[in-house]
Amino acid sequence: MTGTTAEGAFVLGLDGVPWEPLTRWVDAGLLPNVERLFTDGAAGPLESTVPANTPIAWPSIATGARPDTHGIYEFMRLDEEYGQQPYTSDDRRQPPLWDIVTPAAVGNVPMTYPASEIDGQMVTGMMTPESASGQRFARPSALATAIERRLPEYQVGLDWKEYHGREEEFVSALRSLVESRRDLLDLMLERDDPELVFFVFTGPDRLQHLVWDEAVLKEQYQYFDGIVGDAIDYCEANDYALFVVSDHGFGEIDYHVNVNRYLLERGFFAEEGDAGVRGLFSRAGVSKDRVTDALERIGVTEDLLVDVLPQSVLQAAATRVPGDHSLYDMDPTGTQAFLHGLGSVYVNDTERFASGTVDPADVPAVKTRLVEALRGLEDPTTGRPVLDVHDGVDLYSGDEFAPDVVIDGRERYRVTPDLAEETFKEPTVKVADHRPDGVFLAKGPGIEPGSRPEDATVADVAPTVLHLMGEAVPAGADGRVLSELFEAGSDPAERAVEQTTYDREGGDAGERARDHEDFSEVEGRLRGLGYME
Repeated sequence: MTGTTAEGAFVLGLDGVPWEPLTRWVDAGLLPNVERLFTDGAAGPLESTVPANTPIAWPSIATGARPDTHGIYEFMRLDEEYGQQPYTSDDRRQPPLWDIVTPAAVGNVPMTYPASEIDGQMVTGMMTPESASGQRFARPSALATAIERRLPEYQVGLDWKEYHGREEEFVSALRSLVESRRDLLDLMLERDDPELVFFVFTGPDRLQHLVWDEAVLKEQYQYFDGIVGDAIDYCEANDYALFVVSDHGFGEIDYHVNVNRYLLERGFFAEEGDAGVRGLFSRAGVSKDRVTDALERIGVTEDLLVDVLPQSVLQAAATRVPGDHSLYDMDPTGTQAFLHGLGSVYVNDTERFASGTVDPADVPAVKTRLVEALRGLEDPTTGRPVLDVHDGVDLYSGDEFAPDVVIDGRERYRVTPDLAEETFKEPTVKVADHRPDGVFLAKGPGIEPGSRPEDATVADVAPTVLHLMGEAVPAGADGRVLSELFEAGSDPAERAVEQTTYDREGGDAGERARDHEDFSEVEGRLRGLGYME
């Protein structure tokens, strides 16, 4: 369709889809709809963020910005008292696509809770409490009402760890969840005529954490191929451009790497001793496992406690009862550095943290030793380094409050912040984890059939969509327009890339979402999804 501009854009997110097996199954003829995108459009790997994780990659896809620009580094935000609260849409510092291309239909995108008041429709995704209702979960209010009426059993997520040992049952439950998600997409498209559709299916990611079996994966990917086919049909009928993207890839793992245990062994991390209430509980044999086991014997589950107790009560209990949360088991007065979350390593300096031990003038020296130690962490069987280690100042130069060091597990190693008994632990429940190479597929007006993106990253998606739609790229975007994908002579190929400054999307005025009680269950949900131990 040379010389035309797409009438709209459809960004279909498939969380966790890896490039290598996808191409292999396309070559085998198993995915006919994805194959159409390979032959009639553009196809190539899409490099994720560093580290390759959901909470930072999806905001990068939506905004075209790196974490130091869009402002989100993890699922949970670390405060100066070493406490954690969820990142929310209020923390995002850059405008997402749905603030620029309107009206928009936005569904199930991680890190969008609470729902923003946009021109169009929004249903929030991962990090939405199951207890959320009304306009914090869906906007406008009529959409929330329609969901309650037509999809009364709709769920935001599925705690796959609960299905360990019951994998067949899990595959069935996941299929039901995804079917409900498809019903939501249909509902949203029935209600409006959006110029932008941005909708994410997290099913591939959830499946692959628990099940890494070729036969099962192929069967499930053939099912997801049907979702791609529906999107192709919608876009062809409406003259839209389709973009199918994943936030990261996936692969089998050999070890969980408990980094805070390693930092303890190297003298950077200090474990809380026998002093204080937590030490008293420890000496008395009181632990999180013993408390939860006792409660479960009388029918009170951990999930129930998370649902009914305020965050302040849960936080108080977590800081006093010995368990598996490394920051609560840390003695900050003896700690020089620690890992928070999925890859953020901090020097415990006196300016950033209330109980810091490192003078700001000494941070560079501590960081040098820290980087050397992390790069020296080796697989106990092969002797090979297991971490990719980055200076946070170099990697995230746009934010002075970025982590001091950023780490990511190399192939077949998963980073965890656990203070376990050993640095290396073989996988039991989570058998596969994230890899850097996701997928980028595109088809429609202006896209050259058979083209391939060059060194594309997640930050390149939004600028490319915007330019294709005739919109200016935000001046704060870090990604580039993938101009090599455009058909010669088409409008996007001929038109110069424009930039402009958009107002920051700041969410609702008034109370910030992080202070709302319905976030009390989110940490428990992350545990159920395997992102916190």
